[in-house]
Amino acid sequence: MGRPRKYNITVPGLSCYTDARTKKVYWRYKHPSTGKFHGLGDDAEEARTIAIDANMRLAEQQMVNLIKIRNSISREVNQGMTANAWIEKYREILLSRVKSGELKLNTIKDREPALRAFVSQCGIRPLPDVGARDIASIIDVYIQKGQTTMAQSVRSTLSDVFKEAQHAGEVPVGYNPALATKKPKTKVARLRLSSSEWQTIYSTAAVLPAVAQRSMLLAIVTGQRVGDLSSLKFSDVWDDKLHIVQEKTGAKIAIPLSLRCNALNISLREVIAECRDTILSKWILHHHRSRRNCERGGQVMKDTLSRYFADARDKSGLQWNGASPPTFHEQRSLSERLYREQGVDTQVLLGHKSSQMTDKYHDDRGKEWKEVAV
Repeated sequence: MGRPRKYNITVPGLSCYTDARTKKVYWRYKHPSTGKFHGLGDDAEEARTIAIDANMRLAEQQMVNLIKIRNSISREVNQGMTANAWIEKYREILLSRVKSGELKLNTIKDREPALRAFVSQCGIRPLPDVGARDIASIIDVYIQKGQTTMAQSVRSTLSDVFKEAQHAGEVPVGYNPALATKKPKTKVARLRLSSSEWQTIYSTAAVLPAVAQRSMLLAIVTGQRVGDLSSLKFSDVWDDKLHIVQEKTGAKIAIPLSLRCNALNISLREVIAECRDTILSKWILHHHRSRRNCERGGQVMKDTLSRYFADARDKSGLQWNGASPPTFHEQRSLSERLYREQGVDTQVLLGHKSSQMTDKYHDDRGKEWKEVAV
């Protein structure tokens, strides 16, 4: 018998095999990317031609892909970083500003909705190509929803985004399309709280847990924000003063326990004494019963305090004539107005850096009649 025939295979991917039953030689081609075999029949020359053609086509496709990648990289280098990529970098910048003490962590959380809206609108575009029209379209969405405060926040946040981009050299110096947009005007719809209305709400809160009325007294006597009231501990009282580090601004305020609100005829010492009860707790405002999400003596969170106030307000029978009813925070304004009448330095009490901010709290928004002196 003759010896088995040897085949000289020089084409990449091309191979042959012998059928065990018929002893016939067949050719096949292995795709270099997928690894799959494709049968090419028993004609050696035809199989060789097909394999060479397939390798040439694959080489051409690889070259086209390489050119596309190179062009894409070249465009990114020439046109600058995309908006999406820059926002990721901006988030890192914000975290570094938090670590340095320049910003609070809550500030980053407040800016996140604006950043997500910006990425959704302009994410794949080069940052230098984003214009005032793009920013205005984002802002207009919130204005049409009546969310003018959010619209202001978006404009302010994106202004800082481009300010940092200028510093990093991602956009030309002075390029800030957010500043070129019109600043949204906020119409204050929430009503101020009068002393008589407060008394009505306070009386209604008697049916709620004791901490509801205590938080209202503490809000008026100290003039502090609900988050700061929620965080107060009995250990914050020393040297006959209540010491508060404001969460929002970091301002440090020491309020004498002798401070008395004449309108309520009660002092801070008396309010804190009322909060000291039979419940063992380190928190001035604490829970009296264990519930699903809280434990006896545990901290009462600010959302719970706000909800207690809202419940008492809604059950009080007071009418607000279609305007937004006052929230827990409006007690801060009422406190400022009551104390200014007593001659207390309310700018220091509220922890404001400027008197202009304190004056905003003093504005009763047309709530009270102005009496003409004769």
